[in-house]
Amino acid sequence: MNRDQVFEFFRRLAEANPSPTTELEYTNPYTLLVAVVLSAQATDVSVNIACRPIFAHISTPGQMVEFGEDRLRDAIKTIGLFNTKAKNVIALSEALIRDHGSEVPRTREELEKLPGVGRKTANVVLNTAFGEETFAVDTHIFRVGNRTGLAPGKDPLQVELKLEKVVPQPFRRDAHHWLILHGRYTCKARLPECWRCPVIDLCRYKPKTLPPDERVKAKPSAARTASRGLSKARTATSPKAPRQLANHSRSRPNRLP
Repeated sequence: MNRDQVFEFFRRLAEANPSPTTELEYTNPYTLLVAVVLSAQATDVSVNIACRPIFAHISTPGQMVEFGEDRLRDAIKTIGLFNTKAKNVIALSEALIRDHGSEVPRTREELEKLPGVGRKTANVVLNTAFGEETFAVDTHIFRVGNRTGLAPGKDPLQVELKLEKVVPQPFRRDAHHWLILHGRYTCKARLPECWRCPVIDLCRYKPKTLPPDERVKAKPSAARTASRGLSKARTATSPKAPRQLANHSRSRPNRLP
């Protein structure tokens, strides 16, 4: 995409959703940090369900340490990797108490020193809690960046650095949320819903997905489908040609019937 197309891309996403935000539930920067750590390889919905009763009583690192790893593990056992995550949450809470006066640090470098916190988690916290113009590239943003041609890259870091270069003002602060929501609900992994995409004409993805009713019309008839299946079955069960022996002169292969 060129500069004007990128601007129009985000202008349309902003028009459709003027105030995007994370779908994780939290009460302050600390609980946001905990929720993001727990969300790795888990859905926001599952994290919210597990964290609601926890965050109703816990909002500081000290309260989390007092709660303890065993009880935290039991409370989040419906989330993937709950053993490791419980250990990391207690460890990062202890680190916040020891090194940061129980406050969540406001730099990527300090955040990444905390147990269980990587670049993506740090970027989410910086953006959502502190309003920094960061781009946390998860699977949704990675897919949208490559599929649309907005920010192609071979890995999340490449996509992030590309977004740093191409996303213009006034969209930089909320771009991360727009892209996640677009990938989660419209530009889906298995079947993107191109027919209702607000940036369909700017996107490089081909072929565009048809609306459900048109896909039904475009499907081959049941008879043709059955015929193709039968043909494949015959090909799969037909005897293979005998292997040519070594040191024999090659003969020209017969034409396929």
